[in-house]
Amino acid sequence: MEKSKFNFQRFWDQYGTFFILAIIVAIFGSISSEYFLKANNITQILVQSSVTVLIGMGEFFAILVAGIDLSVGAILALSGMLTAKLMLAGLDPVSAALIGGVAVGGLLGAINGCLVNWTGLHPFIITLGTNAIFRGVTLVISDANSVYGFSFGFVNFFAGSILGIPVPVIFALIIAVILWFITSHTRLGRNIYALGGNKNSAFFSGIDVKFHMLIVFIISGICAGLAGVVSTARLGAAEPLAGIGFETYAIASAIIGGTSFFGGKGRIFSVVIGGLIIGTINNGLNILQVQTYYQLVVMGGLIIAAVALDRLISK
Repeated sequence: MEKSKFNFQRFWDQYGTFFILAIIVAIFGSISSEYFLKANNITQILVQSSVTVLIGMGEFFAILVAGIDLSVGAILALSGMLTAKLMLAGLDPVSAALIGGVAVGGLLGAINGCLVNWTGLHPFIITLGTNAIFRGVTLVISDANSVYGFSFGFVNFFAGSILGIPVPVIFALIIAVILWFITSHTRLGRNIYALGGNKNSAFFSGIDVKFHMLIVFIISGICAGLAGVVSTARLGAAEPLAGIGFETYAIASAIIGGTSFFGGKGRIFSVVIGGLIIGTINNGLNILQVQTYYQLVVMGGLIIAAVALDRLISK
């Protein structure tokens, strides 16, 4: 019997992101201080990456249907701001976190999805516009000032840990498992992949294109909203300018994680690893005392390299 040939493309799709993460850890472990591989720093990387992972998983769905969501940073800021306002109004901190993250983020995502369906414009144009709108609303309701003074129970909850695992990390993992189940074991997930693979074929197969586009942007909004809750808790304040530039991190997490920019291909746990790669790079560069704007150069280069690599392997 003829032995099956090694399929590099399949291997890379399944393990390529882990391979990249291992190389980056090895590089920083050898060139940075010995502190980099300490347990405390590894924990810090995981906590710092939780926000990036959350918005990256939402962006994953937008890119999976050959679209994009440029408003995730503004949704993060507006959700965090409204969460803080709810807590100051006397709402229970945990309830405020859930309402602020899920309800506000989902509503803003639904606005994106409805506009995409109603206008027929590409999500790039729609979310570019709503990014400015949502950011403007955040500045208006906060009067361009930070909002703080809410319950320390909220801050302490997200600063704590369960069985030694930081709460933000648990939060991100729970969302990852839920989204993995949706993409891998539901008809909704299969339809979203089909829609990303070929919109016309999906339509003629009986898939409700507009409904699934709406769901995709609601999921993206919810993930960004939850990221806003975690970010607000970590800062101890709601910042009107929070999340600026985070759409770059979200896109990078998805693309580095193997999600095809042309739609129809990607895995949620690879996006999680993509977010960890970004967090590891930022942490390592900080230890090396590399200034922030050089980190942006590295991030832009990674996005270009990841898309180019995806095209090369696909061929």
